[in-house]
Amino acid sequence: MQHHHDIPPGCPAHATHRLYGPEFGADPEGHYAHLRSLGPSAQVDIAPDVQVELVTGYDDALSILQHPELFVRDSRRWTALREGRVPQDSPALPMMGYRPNALFADGAAHARLRQAVTDSLATVNELQLARQVQQSADYLISVFSSRGQAELMADYAQPLPLLVFSDLFGCTREIGDRVIVGTSGIFEGTPGADEVLGGALAELIALKRRHPGPDLTTRLMLHPAGLSDEEVLHQLVTLLSGGTAPTSATIGTSTALYLGEEWQVGLPVEDAVAKTLWNYAPIANYAAHYPVQDVELGGRILRENDPVLVSFAAANTDPKLSEHREQLSGKAHLAFGAGPHACPAKDPAFMIAVKAVETLSNRLPDVEMRVAFKELAWVPAPWSRSLVTLPVRFSPRTLQSAARSAARPATGSAPQSAQSGDFRSAPAAPRQGAAQSKQGMFSRFLAWTRGE
Repeated sequence: MQHHHDIPPGCPAHATHRLYGPEFGADPEGHYAHLRSLGPSAQVDIAPDVQVELVTGYDDALSILQHPELFVRDSRRWTALREGRVPQDSPALPMMGYRPNALFADGAAHARLRQAVTDSLATVNELQLARQVQQSADYLISVFSSRGQAELMADYAQPLPLLVFSDLFGCTREIGDRVIVGTSGIFEGTPGADEVLGGALAELIALKRRHPGPDLTTRLMLHPAGLSDEEVLHQLVTLLSGGTAPTSATIGTSTALYLGEEWQVGLPVEDAVAKTLWNYAPIANYAAHYPVQDVELGGRILRENDPVLVSFAAANTDPKLSEHREQLSGKAHLAFGAGPHACPAKDPAFMIAVKAVETLSNRLPDVEMRVAFKELAWVPAPWSRSLVTLPVRFSPRTLQSAARSAARPATGSAPQSAQSGDFRSAPAAPRQGAAQSKQGMFSRFLAWTRGE
């Protein structure tokens, strides 16, 4: 990689390649292989009328991630955006547009915000988090377990991290319901979802100002970095966006691998999650960087202030990497990024995915996929590698909350764990009353855990 302050024009024009739509979704690996044939990076359309340089080589991606003095993250530098050449309704803007959070900050500003996030996350008790994940998993399974079939992306993988984060944030029932609706709406492109989420988080912060608690929101607010309420809000949004959708994708793909026809019986769930992070990176193409000057990379010129995206998916499966991949650490993949902007919650994210898959297989021991792994469809978007659906079947069962189980008369059996729930072969669970059915997901989850 060479630095150039004044590079004359003349770089040959290259046809761009679409990194979105059905054709890309049907064969992302084929697209990455073609792009690699063009060099360590290539120009692609990340959305209609939005061009970026995509880095596909592992070593080159790692170099960019580890050189923040040359490649910065502040998207207000984006030349095409400043010149009005990016459509205002572009689906790229919610992902790449500037927000006052650690993801888009550099230097001292980034260090300050990131320290507040990492310190706050470090206070989360690992055993408590594991219990929260299992409890959330048990609740979601209880909703569909009596049916004998489910679509695990919508019914399980997608809502599970949202329940966990709403709990970690210290949400009340009503605020948690709105956080889940707003976050889900943002990823689904629902109009007004941003406002719903922003309003819910602002209300949560105001509540924690009055009544601090043992939760992530309070810890961010009381951190020595002295974050303003607006800064706290945007760090919470970052935690939600970075901690829910990628984790959902990881849970879905790991489950599909673990239940798939080619999975070797006896291999642990951890191996399925690790394979997902290497071969099906949940954040496929992201981490927009902006060169502070023109830079040459493999014969191509990365122009100052033009976005350079890292293809974590292509980098992890770089054929050049396979030659010495066995010598690398099992955690050397780039699914969690690298450098100063690497994910601050790698270990908790890995644990959440493992616990989710384990709980599902333990609660539904005969669960099996209704479609072969190779026939599953992937979301045709550039940002994430996530399954569209994951249909499964199993023997119908009913899962009751630990609180409800404890309320039943003793039968002489061993007491249940405080967080474990109780499966019993039974007909469908009774229908919820009208008042309960109107409640949001977080309200229903809390009611279930308390046996209400």
